[in-house]
Amino acid sequence: MATPSFTAAAQVPASSAKPQLDKKPGLLTIVLFFAVLGSGLLFTAYSLMHDMSELGTVVTTWTPFLLLGVALLIALGFEFVNGFHDTANAVATVIYTNSLPPNFAVAWSGFFNFLGVLLSSGAVAFGIIALLPVELILQVGSSAGFAMIFALLIAAILWNLGTWWLGLPASSSHTLIGSIIGVGVANALMHGRDGTSGVDWAQATKVGYALLLSPLIGFAFAALLLLALRAFVKNRALYKAPKGNTPPPWWIRGMLILTCTGVSFAHGSNDGQKGMGLIMLILVGTLPMAYALNRTMPADQTLQFAAVAEVTQQALMKNTPLPAPADPRPVLTDYMRNKETNPQLIPALAALAGHIGNEVKGYGSLSKVPAEAMGNVRNDMYLASETIRLMDKNKAGNFDADTTGKLQLFKQQIDNATRFIPLWVKIAVAIALGLGTMVGWKRIVVTVGEKIGKTHLTYAQGASAETVAMLTIGAADMFGLPVSTTHVLSSGVAGTMVANGGGLQMKTIRNLLMAWVLTLPAAIVLSGSLYWLFTKLF
Repeated sequence: MATPSFTAAAQVPASSAKPQLDKKPGLLTIVLFFAVLGSGLLFTAYSLMHDMSELGTVVTTWTPFLLLGVALLIALGFEFVNGFHDTANAVATVIYTNSLPPNFAVAWSGFFNFLGVLLSSGAVAFGIIALLPVELILQVGSSAGFAMIFALLIAAILWNLGTWWLGLPASSSHTLIGSIIGVGVANALMHGRDGTSGVDWAQATKVGYALLLSPLIGFAFAALLLLALRAFVKNRALYKAPKGNTPPPWWIRGMLILTCTGVSFAHGSNDGQKGMGLIMLILVGTLPMAYALNRTMPADQTLQFAAVAEVTQQALMKNTPLPAPADPRPVLTDYMRNKETNPQLIPALAALAGHIGNEVKGYGSLSKVPAEAMGNVRNDMYLASETIRLMDKNKAGNFDADTTGKLQLFKQQIDNATRFIPLWVKIAVAIALGLGTMVGWKRIVVTVGEKIGKTHLTYAQGASAETVAMLTIGAADMFGLPVSTTHVLSSGVAGTMVANGGGLQMKTIRNLLMAWVLTLPAAIVLSGSLYWLFTKLF
C-alpha cells in the first residue's frame, strides 16, 4: 500500500468536522457537581475541627482560624483554576479525534485527575516549598508568612485566569514558580538585601530546566513518534482528519483514551502536589500542634531518630576543631540565605543535630511533643534538613563517605518526621482539581484543537502528542520535577503538525510564545507587588 502523503490532512480545513462543544450539562450533572463541591468543603472543615479537638486545642481567638480558612480557600481555588486551565489540554485530542464525547471526556479526565492527586508521592510538593525564602518558612504563621502565601497564590490565580480568558494555554507550574520567585525577591529587597539573595537559585534553575526542556521534548518526540507511526502503520485513515463524527479505528481510539487517562492522572499527581505543599505550609504555620510533625511515627522509630541524631553530631564534631556556637540557628539561617560557607557552619550543624536528638529523646515520641514546642522543633528539623541538602549540593565540608552517609540518614529521618501530607489534604485538593477540570475547559480546548495547526487534528497526531505528554509528565513526577502539562501537550500537537506537513498558525504560536516568555516576569512582578502590599496591610 502506498505511503500516506504528509499533505493528506491539508485537504480538510481546520474549521471542518468540529466537535459539538456547546452542549450544556444536564440538571443531574449540575446537582452532582455542587454536591461534591459542598461535600469537599464540609469534609475539609470537619477534618480540621477533628484534628484540633483530638489535641484538646483551646480557642482564645478566632483570627488565626479565619486567616487559615481564607488561605485554604485561596489554595484550593488555585487548584480549581489549575484544573480547567491545564487539564483542557489532556482532553483536546480525544475530543477533536471523536474518541470521546466532550462532556464525557471532561468528566473522565476530572476523575483521573482526582485519582492522580490521591496516589501522588509528595516529592513535588516539598520541592516547591524549597524555593521559598527560608526566613518566611520559619515564620510562616506570622503576618509576613500569610502575606507570602496570599501574594503568591493570588498572583498565580490572576495570571491563570487572564491567560484562560484569552484562550492561551499558559503554564500553571510556570506561573506558580514565578510567583514564588517574586515573593523571594521582594522580601530580600524589603530587608535591604540584594534581590537575588531571596531565592534558592540552584533549585529554581533545576525547576527552570524542567519547564524549559519539557516543551522541547514534547515537540520533538511527538513529531518523531508520528513519523514512526507513519513508517510502520500504513492505515491511511490515521493520517487524515476525521469525517464528521466518525471515531478512529478501535486500537487507535483505545490508545487515545488510554493516553488521555494517563495525562490526566499524571497531571493530577504532578500539579496537585503544588497545592498540597502550600496547604501544608499554611497548616504548619497556623496549627503547628497538629501538623508540624508526623505524630503517627511509631515510638521505636522515634528512638532510632534520636540515636541517628547523636551519631551524626559525633561524626560532624570529628570534622572541625571549633567549638559549637551558643545558638546555631543564625549561622545555619545565614548559610541557607547566602550560600556562603562559614567556619562555624559544621559546629553549628553538629550542635543543632545534638539538640534535635535530645529533644526527641526527652519527649519519647513525636506525639508527646507539647503543642507550644511543636513549631520550634519542626523549624529546627527543617533548618537542619535544608542545610544538609545545600551542603551536599555545594560540596561544603569535604566529608568522607562515612560522615556523608550519616548526614543523609539523619536528613531522611528528619524528612520522615516533617514531610507528610494528611489524607484529608489530598482529598480536598483532589476534589478541587477534579471539579475544576469540568468547568471552563472549552477556551483552551478550542485553541489546542483548532488554532495551533492549519489542519484538523488527525488520529495519529492526537495519539502521538498524548503519548509523549503522558510519559514526560509521569517521568517528571517520579523525579520530583514540576513540569507543565500545557507546554508539553500543546508543543506536542505543534510538533505533529510540522511532521505531518500541515503547518502551524503562526499567530497562535506567537501568542503561545509570548505567554510563555511573559509568564515568569509577569508572575514575579505581580506576586512581588502583592507581597509588598499585603505586608503593609497586615
